[in-house]
Amino acid sequence: MKRLFGNISGLKAGQIQKLESFYRRRTPVWELISHALLRDICAVSKEIRRQIGVLINRKGQITHVIVGDYSKIIIPDIGEYRNAPGRLRGLRCIHTHLDDEVLSEDDLTDLSLLSLDLMAAATMEEEGGPRRIHVGHILPKDSGSQSFQFLRPLRPDQMDIGFIEFITALEDEFSLSAGALETDSETERAILVGILDISREHGEESLKELRSLADSCGIHVVGTYLQRKRSDGSLPLGLGQFQNLSVLALQKAATMAVFDRELNPAQIRFITDRLELKVIDRTQLILDIFAQRAQSREGKLQVELAQLKYLLPRLITKNTAMSRLTGGIGGRGPGETKLEINRRRARERIGQLEQALVQVRKHRNLMRSKRTKFGIPVVSIVGYTNTGKSTLLNSLTHSRLLAESRLFATLDPSSRRFRFPGGAEAIFTDTVGFIRDLPRDLMVAFRATLEELEHASLLIHVIDISHPNAAEQAESVESILKELNLDRIPFIKVLNKQDLIDQESIAVLRKRHQGIPVSALDRSTLSDLIHDVEGMIIKAGKTC
Repeated sequence: MKRLFGNISGLKAGQIQKLESFYRRRTPVWELISHALLRDICAVSKEIRRQIGVLINRKGQITHVIVGDYSKIIIPDIGEYRNAPGRLRGLRCIHTHLDDEVLSEDDLTDLSLLSLDLMAAATMEEEGGPRRIHVGHILPKDSGSQSFQFLRPLRPDQMDIGFIEFITALEDEFSLSAGALETDSETERAILVGILDISREHGEESLKELRSLADSCGIHVVGTYLQRKRSDGSLPLGLGQFQNLSVLALQKAATMAVFDRELNPAQIRFITDRLELKVIDRTQLILDIFAQRAQSREGKLQVELAQLKYLLPRLITKNTAMSRLTGGIGGRGPGETKLEINRRRARERIGQLEQALVQVRKHRNLMRSKRTKFGIPVVSIVGYTNTGKSTLLNSLTHSRLLAESRLFATLDPSSRRFRFPGGAEAIFTDTVGFIRDLPRDLMVAFRATLEELEHASLLIHVIDISHPNAAEQAESVESILKELNLDRIPFIKVLNKQDLIDQESIAVLRKRHQGIPVSALDRSTLSDLIHDVEGMIIKAGKTC
């Protein structure tokens, strides 16, 4: 006999036997619940003065019998009944209400977070017989204000609702609404979750950047969810907001939720306990992009180190949370085979990686000393990701480095020799792009690469003036440079993509940023930049 779930303390042996006998009962597939089973459940519920619930699968079999208290039942873990994206769980819940009430907020929360087929609550007559059955289900389309639809209250003799046909039609609507056929089964479908902490406009711009990160990672974004920050700050969303997010994910056939902030281990555990989705945060998304882009041995070492340092404190979470956290997006790359190892082995691997990067730093110092011996100055190109740094280096040095209109197209730094019109020479270096709230573990891991900037004679700060948030991006870069103690190095601001805005705006931005307008795609616009760079290097006495 299957066991009972919930609060069975204080029940008599005969009452427990009645409850256990429910497992042997069957419901015709066209009925919500058989009339006889409903009658018996209500009778026992009235007798013990506790709510009783049953979970029924689509074959009409009872999978769980649950005993609650006077006001509620608690549905146990039903993780073995996994629902596919855009599909319901395959279980419906029918339970009693001792008071004459419709579906409660707790009922709707369970309905949404568990993606149940239906939620039904039966009210009872004084003598214990069923009176009315209140039924609700999740709406297949996002209406914006309403997440649920309720059937008219049913009498006990109206259980023939054509259940299988009803639920099949409902799931077909989910599939049509989600456009589930737009992507193949290998592609993650994500809901982007943004938290407003300054203004709605700032939150929406932040979500746009998160969408660009997701696109760079090969994720198909199917929806966004923007909410105001909770006052206590302990959790990114409240329970009602998780309910709304769960419904939206079902309606959009999402497989993943991507949060636009770094989540601590406790928050990840809380979220994965409530959402039947993979959950990753902004940091993990950036790490995944770096894992895809890393080509050199050094780059792979640095990414693996950052991944392990990020995941180490999160290895304490329960297995189901870790499997969702580390599967696929956010958990691939050089370190992907080590994401399930225990904490001791993770620390050992971190130690090995740090030692390997020490050797990388020594090699870089040796190469740097050779350049210093020959007196060749280094000009490092820095800036926000996707502002045109690689394109600028290609135009200046007639190179063919990878230059794509996507975030973090460049990960491994590249250097090219350049001869100025006056005969002087310099080495121009393209570096990894910066981004707002750059993960600290990533900055630490890329210390060997970022040290190259410390020994630069000049920095060229590339700003994409066609971007609506150009000023904020520039401030983010300057903040990171200051944090790395690189603000002491002379720099020139380059206002790239002038071809995308009008002349009047260029004049205003030139005055605001005190920079040189260029179009990195057009070498003829770079003469002023080349002249100023040459002049600053000569002035600093760094040329041969």
